[in-house]
Amino acid sequence: QVQLVESGGGLVQAGGSLRLSCAASGSIFSINSMGWYRQAPGKQRELVAVITSGGSTHYASSVKGRFTISRDNAKNTVYLQMNSLKPEDTAVYYCNADLNVQGSGRDDYWGQGTQVTVSS
Repeated sequence: QVQLVESGGGLVQAGGSLRLSCAASGSIFSINSMGWYRQAPGKQRELVAVITSGGSTHYASSVKGRFTISRDNAKNTVYLQMNSLKPEDTAVYYCNADLNVQGSGRDDYWGQGTQVTVSS
């Protein structure tokens, strides 16, 4: 019914940049917020950044000043521009969307995850 499709992960050297994209599709009535989480091996999933329907943003302290979240409302797509990457940013990055879905109401949706690996 609703799909979140991520792209843009990969392998990069420390100090490099990557841009993640997540496109939401399906019977979406409206989007409340979209964001990115990450999970490193042996660690819990953590919030990286979120952007609301009004454009407000929130970042984890560990990425503030290095990562930028943005949205293209016409495309139901959220982006995460990651600069000055560090080895500790290595993780699987998951897209999350708080959506109002036609016929289903409000719910939380997750993408399949995309691997980001930063080499030292």
